[in-house]
Amino acid sequence: MRVLVTGSSGFIGGYVVEELLAAGHEVVGVDNFSKYGRVARSYDDHPGYRLVEGDAQDPALLAGLLRDCDHLIAGAALIGGISYFHAYAYDLLAKNERIIAATCDAAIQAHREGRLQKVTYLSSSMVFESTDRWPSKEGDEREVPPPLSSYGFQKLAVEYFARAAWDQYQLPYTIVRPFNCVGIGEGRALGEAEVLSGNVKLAMSHVVPDLVQKIVKGQDPLHLLGSGDQVRHYTYGGDLARGIRIAMEHPAARNEDFNLSTAESTTVLELAETIWRKIRGPEVPFRWTSDEPFAHDVQKRVPDVTKAREVLGFTATTTLDEMLDEVIPWIARAVEDGTI
Repeated sequence: MRVLVTGSSGFIGGYVVEELLAAGHEVVGVDNFSKYGRVARSYDDHPGYRLVEGDAQDPALLAGLLRDCDHLIAGAALIGGISYFHAYAYDLLAKNERIIAATCDAAIQAHREGRLQKVTYLSSSMVFESTDRWPSKEGDEREVPPPLSSYGFQKLAVEYFARAAWDQYQLPYTIVRPFNCVGIGEGRALGEAEVLSGNVKLAMSHVVPDLVQKIVKGQDPLHLLGSGDQVRHYTYGGDLARGIRIAMEHPAARNEDFNLSTAESTTVLELAETIWRKIRGPEVPFRWTSDEPFAHDVQKRVPDVTKAREVLGFTATTTLDEMLDEVIPWIARAVEDGTI
């Protein structure tokens, strides 16, 4: 099939494109390089891939590309780690709303006029930001209080767009919620905001690359946001991409939503000590200090992965050790090159 992927040069988008091409699909990618700038990908010269430089806020562009596509994976968004939620609180809401509205406008038209079968929407675990029940299962997002951060609120809105486009225009959908993606491909985000953690400028990205760069740069004691007791489910980008592809393809995924995640819980403190040991060795004492946490730093994010396993046959299999053994050398080289 031919699949249009918006945000194809982004962090998760890069894994998704690789997965789709490996599965034999043709891929048309759309990206405006607004987060990292132009980046080289391993699949850039793949005969089944075409990259269009453009803005996913342009419904005419998307509608034209969708006329010849079977599926759309809606991944374009302004996205980042916890520091993003505060540095770009308005942009996360306003720009991402424009992106999803343009995407749905184009998809509705293409479904009506062309061969587009379905849209697979990338939501986020942040829709469960305000939950008081764990593990969080599909459907809880409509029963618990709404997210407080503009990012979490907007990702919940993505899900409402998906369901509303079905209700009014019968545009089929699948919603997937990645949990704490870990992998290679993240550089320093473009932007004017600077966030310091101790003596190190954060990459405005996610916890794993920021912890790695601080340790590689010799920060001692290591600065953690908050107590370190925050619980996360760190999931490999390749596993997430496989789950997204399966959700796109699987007939039972039509008009359904899925948490995509490892089943393993890890605290930030456990993660930090594991990375410290891998970089600095067992002989260097692990020293850390707690910085004031951000307001929207969720203390516990634990998904129920039963539905994805039972309906899609999807299980995230990559261990945290395996992820870190791939990611740490990649980030260390980026630090040495000055790109992070």
